[in-house]
Amino acid sequence: MNQIESWLTSLSNLVWGPHLLILLVGTGIFLTVRLGFIQVTRLGVGLKEAFIPKAEQPKKKQRGDISHFQALMTALAATVGTGNMVGVATAIVLGGPGAVVWMWLSGFVGMATKYAEAILAVKYRVVDERGEVAGGPMYYLEHGLKKKWLGVLFAVFASVAAFGIGNGVQTNSISLALNNSFNVPMVVTGIVMMAVTAFVILGDLTPPKMTNAVIVMMAVTAFVILGGVKSIGKVVGIFVPFMIFAYVGSGLVILIMNLELVPGALSTMFSSTFSAEAIGGGALGAAIRYGVARGVFSNEAGLGSAPIAAAAAKTDFPGRQALVSMTQVLIDTLIVCSITGLTIVMSGQYTEGLEGIALTQASFAYFLGPIGEIIVTISLVFFAYSTVLGWCYYGERSAYYLLGEKVIVPYRVLYILVAGLGAMTTNLNLIWSISDVFNGLMAIPNLIGLLFLSGVVVAETKRFELERKKEGQSSAA
Repeated sequence: MNQIESWLTSLSNLVWGPHLLILLVGTGIFLTVRLGFIQVTRLGVGLKEAFIPKAEQPKKKQRGDISHFQALMTALAATVGTGNMVGVATAIVLGGPGAVVWMWLSGFVGMATKYAEAILAVKYRVVDERGEVAGGPMYYLEHGLKKKWLGVLFAVFASVAAFGIGNGVQTNSISLALNNSFNVPMVVTGIVMMAVTAFVILGDLTPPKMTNAVIVMMAVTAFVILGGVKSIGKVVGIFVPFMIFAYVGSGLVILIMNLELVPGALSTMFSSTFSAEAIGGGALGAAIRYGVARGVFSNEAGLGSAPIAAAAAKTDFPGRQALVSMTQVLIDTLIVCSITGLTIVMSGQYTEGLEGIALTQASFAYFLGPIGEIIVTISLVFFAYSTVLGWCYYGERSAYYLLGEKVIVPYRVLYILVAGLGAMTTNLNLIWSISDVFNGLMAIPNLIGLLFLSGVVVAETKRFELERKKEGQSSAA
């Protein structure tokens, strides 16, 4: 096992070497400049499109299965998860407090990347043989860039990555959190996760003597996943905002109650980012590597996963949904991750040898007492649970693109096994290394597509801007 872990760590370091960091951040910078800093100039429009009821927007012929808001919540369900709690903690341990600053920087330029992904996903989406809207990098690489082999490559990596970023990492974090807070054996959590996932995905397993809470979760999940993207959109549209506000609200209480510590925490972050000690000791490279990697793990900008959900949105113009998708990075990284990062640095618990979810739990408990640890645990369960929902959709759509309907059942069975195995493993580094490898691999073909199709992104942006002017003139009249 140690040899496998060493090999995966080496592969992860290779994949996430300077070339990928430059490609990720460079693509974001390139798109930011070419789109005229759209994450600043059009952020208000994006928030309005996402949160104003559809009836208040122009009624036009719209394709798609779910609303703008539901598409945003589905994407947030998949992204707001362990990356916001475990990922931030891991980045600080491995890269120092300065890693949080690199998460912010990559998140800022990542907003432009997410915008471009969504605009292409909607423009090149198709209706599949089941009558459902399908889109994402595999489709814009095939139909837009005319490079189907790149689309196939992305789909292969994405369908495998779902088992890590969307499954094993999530159930492992749930297991560790429940073990730390309530002494629930990880094996028990793993068995329950497999049973719940099997019931949900296969629909024919009803384990006896389940607690009421588990039965409710099973019923809800069955309704959500078996109902497809429309059900996912409806359900996550209800509980995703609630879970984000609950966690962020707790973090804001900590910040407000300890306002005098915030300047010092910010100073520590920025000084460790560019300090002479960091540069001389090689910590700067670690801060960049883990800050960008964990930032991407959290907001998925550049990975190409979230556009799969964006493609299902009911919209008349690709640019309209793209602006909505852009706000996802703002919420995920620049708000939720910031709460976690500031709390950890303010508490100083990252110097105590803790890692992963235990560090985040200890940091909240440092300020709020035992209730802080419970808040983190409950939040993580919901965060991770929602991520499993979102990535189930992403993984299946990628597998379906490759092999069609026949692959769905075998894919789901494997998904069940990974859910249990992920919850049972005590090797945090192993499971994160696997996720890092495939996250990086799926990003490469997607980023290539974004760069070569950037002209299409600009053209669609201009087309939507003309439409917005017409809408403004119409409302004024």
